[in-house]
Amino acid sequence: CPKSLPLNWSTNVTRVQEFILLGLSTRPGLRGVLFAVFLTLYLLTLLENTIIILLIWSHTELHKPMYFFLGNLSCLEMCYVSVTVPTLLLGLWSGPCHVPFTSCMTQLFFFITLICAECTLLASMAYDRYVAICRPLHYSILMRPQICLILAIASWMGSLSVSVIKTFFIAGLSYCGPNVLNHFFCDVSPLLNLSCTHVALTELVDFISAIVIFYGSLMVALVSYVAIGAAVARMPSAAARLKAFSTCASHLIVVGIFYSAAIFIYARPKRMENMDLSKLLSVIYTVLTPMCNPIIYCLRNKEVQGALHKTLYKIRISQSSAS
Repeated sequence: CPKSLPLNWSTNVTRVQEFILLGLSTRPGLRGVLFAVFLTLYLLTLLENTIIILLIWSHTELHKPMYFFLGNLSCLEMCYVSVTVPTLLLGLWSGPCHVPFTSCMTQLFFFITLICAECTLLASMAYDRYVAICRPLHYSILMRPQICLILAIASWMGSLSVSVIKTFFIAGLSYCGPNVLNHFFCDVSPLLNLSCTHVALTELVDFISAIVIFYGSLMVALVSYVAIGAAVARMPSAAARLKAFSTCASHLIVVGIFYSAAIFIYARPKRMENMDLSKLLSVIYTVLTPMCNPIIYCLRNKEVQGALHKTLYKIRISQSSAS
């Protein structure tokens, strides 16, 4: 039975004090395998992004706008996976876990903040590539450090504002029971499905915020890449076209995967009923995308590879000198 407290002392209506997260799987035999897999992915994601941040911070040749945004993205994704994956692992380790109401809303707040910040950062990265390819002579002016800092701050502040509004409306709904969330973290759709009050206003707020953040940042990314595509097509040299395409192709693929999954779940003016599909899509952008991004964006990049080789060489030299 869900723990609850009276909403109104003159009525028998109650409000749940905690939610039960069913997790990714309820089959004991499968949970152990999934726990090992997702723990490995989680630790690998933290390691990859830590390496990226340290390389960008310690090598002056990486102090460029593109790597500034990549460093922000790596920091964001370390926080991102640390908000959602621990409850996923806890559910796989011990079965359905009990999450207090305030903890659930706190997780929801940070998750919304981080996913919105990732959308806007991806749009900023697309704009950076647009300026680099389409307006290279003005790149040092249009992407000077002050502009990059403003874009990063605006991304975080805008995401915080949206998160405060959405969390306020969702936390203000009445949850009278049942209190079982068919998910591995506190997400928007499963919470709306459990509400026992009218949620039309909350869904409208959710949809409007999705229009502003998801569709707004997606439009910036699409316009940037359409302009990049047109500029690449006009390049006379096949080698130049290939180089420009290789610079943007990886980012474009990740953007497509991330936005497709996120918009399907969040940029809809109604609750999602198929929670199993929601959980599957959530795994893509909460676990797989953060793990793949450092490899796609940075570790395949020649400048980052060069910085990594220098660092490893210095470590070997210092170890040799110590021995």
